[in-house]
Amino acid sequence: MQYKSVWSKLFFSIALISLLSACANTTRSGVVGVNRSQFLVVSAAEVDRLSAIGYNEQNQKAKEKGVLITSGPEYDRLKMISNHLIAQTGTFRDDTRQWNWQLVLINAPILNATCAPGGKITFYTGIIEQLNLTDDEIAAIMGHEIAHALREHGRERLSQAMAQSAVTNIAMAAAGSYGSAISAANQAAQYILVLPNSRQNESEADAIGVELAARSGYNPQAAISIWQKMNKITQGKGTMEFLSTHPSGDTRIEQLTELMPAVQPLYQSAPKPKTK
Repeated sequence: MQYKSVWSKLFFSIALISLLSACANTTRSGVVGVNRSQFLVVSAAEVDRLSAIGYNEQNQKAKEKGVLITSGPEYDRLKMISNHLIAQTGTFRDDTRQWNWQLVLINAPILNATCAPGGKITFYTGIIEQLNLTDDEIAAIMGHEIAHALREHGRERLSQAMAQSAVTNIAMAAAGSYGSAISAANQAAQYILVLPNSRQNESEADAIGVELAARSGYNPQAAISIWQKMNKITQGKGTMEFLSTHPSGDTRIEQLTELMPAVQPLYQSAPKPKTK
């Protein structure tokens, strides 16, 4: 009995150490004060690899349909904004200088934008055109999506799913044939990009996003005007794709308003981007 008790205690200790070592804060807090320990049992390298596979597959399909935009005035506008935002990501973590940042624009009437782990940004023409976005508003949306990547919310959600046995053998499948890798990447993408984020994750992305925009010289007030536009355009039209993963409402606007005193000084002192 004593022998069994010793092994039970040892097993419990190992499990506790493993659990504690899986908890980390992926970013510095910034002036907005995002500071939360996260549960991360899936490696960042594995999540980045799966995201790159899925991103390449998405872009290949868009290219085959003739809707992938990687040059021209619309793309250049997004590229300029992304460059300014990416330059400020070091405020929150140092390793973003080594990320393989990428940007694509897809010509489709979809009200959506994403940033996959490792800095893989996707914008759709639909969200720019339907909301008639200014550069400041594009920066707010892009900053929000980049913030999800900085905070590794996708990795966190995938870790939670794997801990709950919701997903299995992703790493094994990704290491197999090309078809298996695509299947694994698509499965991971459900947790990384598709399923709704928690209110906590959205609040963190909002906070870091407006700070990124402000530090880049874009007016953080645009984060509020976006949601005012979004509420107006969706009245009577049901839930659109962007809203399906980005909860809206007066509470969210109130939270963004509360962040303004912290980020407005950053905006006022930042060099302002030149517009074409």
